[in-house]
Amino acid sequence: MTIIYFVIILGITIMIHELGHFLLAKKNGVYIYEFAIGMGPQIFKFKRKNDETIYSIRLFPIGGFVSMAGEDMDDEDIPKDKQLINKSWFQKFSVLIAGVLFNFVLAIILLFIVGLINGVPSSRPVVADISKDYNLYNTNMEVGDVITKINETKVSSNDILALLLQIYSGKTINIQVQHKDGKLEVIEAIPTKITENDTEAYVYGFNLDIKYEYGIISSLKYSFEKTGSLINQMAHIIGYLITGKLSLKTLSGPVGIYQVVGQAASSGLSSVLYLIAYLCINVGFVNIIPIPAFDGGRILFLIIEKVKGSKIDSKIENRIHTIGFILLMFLMLLVTYNDILRIFK
Repeated sequence: MTIIYFVIILGITIMIHELGHFLLAKKNGVYIYEFAIGMGPQIFKFKRKNDETIYSIRLFPIGGFVSMAGEDMDDEDIPKDKQLINKSWFQKFSVLIAGVLFNFVLAIILLFIVGLINGVPSSRPVVADISKDYNLYNTNMEVGDVITKINETKVSSNDILALLLQIYSGKTINIQVQHKDGKLEVIEAIPTKITENDTEAYVYGFNLDIKYEYGIISSLKYSFEKTGSLINQMAHIIGYLITGKLSLKTLSGPVGIYQVVGQAASSGLSSVLYLIAYLCINVGFVNIIPIPAFDGGRILFLIIEKVKGSKIDSKIENRIHTIGFILLMFLMLLVTYNDILRIFK
């Protein structure tokens, strides 16, 4: 069942992204050779009447693509007005950005449903409890304090707080809190080393006050705020990867996702919906990063084109995207290798 859930969850995440590209390309009159879910050899395909596009499912559910005429260079076999390369700047931009937007829209819809099912948890990092067994109990931190900073990084949500505590795990940190009287204070938090089930961990010794609201309005607000919060968290992750505060070993690929899928499936429908929403935001955010081979890289070239007022040599652009794709595959292999190592450990 975990395999089935994995294929469905990853398939939905990828399909909605590629569907965005597909629909906008069709709307703008672009000739589409193939709309594929998955990578590798085809295991199923069909064509509709009076439609040039092959619709296919491929063996490995780790990607997908929309193969469009004139996506990289002029195609002599297809009329010029049906090639992406010859469309207007705005038409090309709308086709490229559509995948990301579709991911974000689906995430918002799913988070809205999760809010209706489970209720909406508070996102403010308010201290609910400070354990007597840990170092933090002997500081000026109080129940009801709002955590506003970890070291020099602003804490805007519980998502950012969770990320920062992971990054600084095992290290002494400065926590800025706002007391009930409005005063700000910086508190030195020394973690305590604990061992549970033969696993060592570092604990700061406080819990957060998570309250729930219910209703359509609260769920709608939550869907947008949570999407924004997760995008903000992912932006921080990219920054920490670049600066070296986070290791590439912390990233997960398909193998890591497979493990999480099993946990989410055993927790119920709302956990599965939340996971799909999270993956959609992840895929959308990563694709908008201006790196060659990603949608963001192609959009960057479009913007450069607009600024310089002339087209970039398609051969040069294609070489850059090819190099980016090769590096992306190496990164995927490295992440998968780390995922497998974690399983054996």
